[in-house]
Amino acid sequence: MVSFSFEQVWNLLVQFWWPFVRLLALFGTAPVLSHRSIPTRFRVLGALVLAIVLAPAIPDAATVSNGGALENVGTLLRQLMVGFVIGFSMRLVFAAVEYAGDLAGLQMGLSFATFVDPQNARQTPLLGSFLSLFATMLFLSADGHLMLIAQLAESFRVIPVLGPVTAGFDLLGIASWGSQLFTIGFNLALPVIVAILVCNMALGVMARVAPQLSIFNVGFAVTLLVGLFIVAMMLPLLGAPLDRLFNDPLWTRVR
Repeated sequence: MVSFSFEQVWNLLVQFWWPFVRLLALFGTAPVLSHRSIPTRFRVLGALVLAIVLAPAIPDAATVSNGGALENVGTLLRQLMVGFVIGFSMRLVFAAVEYAGDLAGLQMGLSFATFVDPQNARQTPLLGSFLSLFATMLFLSADGHLMLIAQLAESFRVIPVLGPVTAGFDLLGIASWGSQLFTIGFNLALPVIVAILVCNMALGVMARVAPQLSIFNVGFAVTLLVGLFIVAMMLPLLGAPLDRLFNDPLWTRVR
């Protein structure tokens, strides 16, 4: 009869525990994986199954049980932080896309068109939500959810369970990269901004040439149509830059 000692069972449980904590933090912050439509119990179950798969490949996970309570609490916080940062970094990409849509919608005159976002429980601009949904479709079609899990599995090599968080990335680099997402969002919306600017200049010239023309009645429809046309032309071109952002691991972006 096969028997196990208490220490063997305890080490086995601890070996699964640390990957589970890091995965649970990822499932709580990453886009798509943390969506409200996915029940919490399914997210916990998914994190548990992946932890069982990843645990045998993590050599230093079980050794944490030899440390004291304070050391184990610190290790727990490190695992949560790594999972949160990886998931939040990908969420920032979606925030940049939504910001681009909000900026383009503001120029097109669609800032008043909002609807209730059930995920965030708030009203969101229509065009920003549309581009965010488009980015989600690209994310899933490119197996982005699998790339997130692969990044987290790789994080155990770059940032070991017992290693410091700064071994794989530094927090100042993350903040710097996050600030660059405003630039990325502006660049994504730039074609619409330029097109609307040219359209407004043309309407201004028409107002001077033909004062009897009601620019306020015509201008809104023209800018809206021009903006929608440019957005339609942009959609096939958004795949390449978004794919680069999705495939670039966090620790290579900020080092």
